[in-house]
Amino acid sequence: MVRQEGAALVQSVERALSILACFSDSDPQLRVAEIARRLGLSQSTVSRMIGTMEQMGFVERDPVSGLVQPGLELVTLAGVALNQVDVQRYAQEDLSAVASELGLAANLAILRGDRIFYLSTVEGPKAPKLYTMIGKRNPIHCTAIGKVLVAFLSDDKREGLLKRISYPALTSNTITSAEELGPVLDRIRVQGYGEEREELAFGRACVAAPIRSASGEVVAAASISGPLSALALDERRDQLVSRLIEMTDHISSKLGWITIPVGMLDGASPWRAGTTQMPGGTA
Repeated sequence: MVRQEGAALVQSVERALSILACFSDSDPQLRVAEIARRLGLSQSTVSRMIGTMEQMGFVERDPVSGLVQPGLELVTLAGVALNQVDVQRYAQEDLSAVASELGLAANLAILRGDRIFYLSTVEGPKAPKLYTMIGKRNPIHCTAIGKVLVAFLSDDKREGLLKRISYPALTSNTITSAEELGPVLDRIRVQGYGEEREELAFGRACVAAPIRSASGEVVAAASISGPLSALALDERRDQLVSRLIEMTDHISSKLGWITIPVGMLDGASPWRAGTTQMPGGTA
């Protein structure tokens, strides 16, 4: 009897989470009947569960249409989750400084599965958005952050990911194959940053660079993005990349990663897109 009750409880939890998973950017509101259809459950079962979830604040109903949508209690939980991610906490001040200084957007994301997952974004007046990027996912093949995160994977992980993912052409500039993306990733590893120009959406551009933990592992990437006209990559690339690298190096240093200019090691120019970074201050 106890075992049956436990199984029923697990099933209820699974169904409640499945209801929440039905919502997305393309489907922010749904009818109870549509949720039931997607989950293969009876409408009465879904209606009862939604009633309980509504009382707890995890879903809400539009008072006019009666459509169900995610509740604001989820925002509270999302804030708790984000505040446990070290790189997000350490990056916020730097992202805000860059967005304020350049008037563009500064973004932070990690690799989650085969897509990038945005942990933070700070808008500047030249790059306003009507929606938040936090929690959103984007493909890796057409984003500067995605390319950077994949470029610094181990060779076997990188090869496996490039074979798994699809390459939808979102614009006429989008990379559409692993054969085309591979050399781009090689170049990113050498130069220390990546860029994207109208590959995800027309009229938009972005430059991104890696963030490292104390061990030297790339754990996230940050970017500067905005309208193509505001970034003016052809004229301002060096300025933007220099500020970007300064930002990502500073965030990495908060995570324990020590950055040493190349010029201090071999007399080379310390420009970087190039510094040589060493964990723990050792060669």
